[in-house]
Amino acid sequence: MGTGLRHHRGPSRLSIDTPAVTKSDKQDEKVNWFAEIRGLGLMLLAVFAFHSFIAKPFYIPSESMLPNLLVGDRLVVSKYPYGWNWSSVSFHLAPRGDWRVAGSTPEYGDIVIPVHPERDEDYIKRVVALPGDTIAVVNGRIELNGQTVPQEVEPARDLPVDANSTCWGFGDPSFLVTDDDGKPVCRVPVLRETLPNGANYLVIDHTRTQLDNFGPMTIPEGEVFVMGDNRDHSSDSRELNSSRGLLGPVPLENIGGRAEFITFSLDGTTSLNPVTWFTSLRENRSWTTLRPAIAQEPEG
Repeated sequence: MGTGLRHHRGPSRLSIDTPAVTKSDKQDEKVNWFAEIRGLGLMLLAVFAFHSFIAKPFYIPSESMLPNLLVGDRLVVSKYPYGWNWSSVSFHLAPRGDWRVAGSTPEYGDIVIPVHPERDEDYIKRVVALPGDTIAVVNGRIELNGQTVPQEVEPARDLPVDANSTCWGFGDPSFLVTDDDGKPVCRVPVLRETLPNGANYLVIDHTRTQLDNFGPMTIPEGEVFVMGDNRDHSSDSRELNSSRGLLGPVPLENIGGRAEFITFSLDGTTSLNPVTWFTSLRENRSWTTLRPAIAQEPEG
């Protein structure tokens, strides 16, 4: 007797429609290199514009601004406080000129970025005399318009001793001492200097040098006189005859910005080892403002 069942010799097969891959589909999957390069170019252009017109990072390579700035400090420099000019443009790509857009004059005590008058090299110095001022330096003391700028002795400051700051630059071995924790430090004598607007800051003036006597000189219109805070180890506006300095007052169009604050500071031991990216960071340097303190007039 038949069972009425039909036996299949193999499993049933499902038919699946697979879309055919066409040549145009393969072309769509290719990278559009033109679009990628254009996007990268626009991004780089935006960064360049930001650095030229808003703010850019800056690295401290020398000890001319001790004790306030250490070798290895990374800063933010704003580009807009004094307007824009050829020196505002990053990498000094713009030709030199005397033009300025929305220009203004720095204030006493501002830390600015002057460009050397003969080469495209950025300096970092402090403004100590403005247009129309008569400045002289007598035995290391600034005289502005016939008045000696006040200086007060403050307790010595301990600067770090590391790969970026060796203390040897002062030429005085007595500065190298051991602190209470047993660490070597560079203990330097400091003075607090106060300019006519009340801006005050620390300076180091520990020995007598040729630049301790200068002038008098009247600052021309459209220029400022700048000096380093490490007075005996700074090539600045006092250097009239050597191209290592700034050869006199700085034209305002040669000032590329104002130093605002420290972002972080490295001690010189950073390497390709990622661990050193953290161990080389100096403590208590990040977000330190570089704007001078302003002394308040005593109430009458």
